[in-house]
Amino acid sequence: MPTQKREQSNIRKLTKIGGKSIGLTLPIEMVRGLGWKEKQKVVVKRVKRGLLINDWKRR
Repeated sequence: MPTQKREQSNIRKLTKIGGKSIGLTLPIEMVRGLGWKEKQKVVVKRVKRGLLINDWKRR
């Protein structure tokens, strides 16, 4: 796989998963930097200029 230029490393494509879902692949460096694990629950919230993804907090 060819290496991407630095300015293009954060450009991602949305992928259709099943009938009604869309997936987005995140760079592994960002996920590790946040301390997230595989199958971890996250909360996705719509904000004025995009989406906000936070760790799911147990009540």
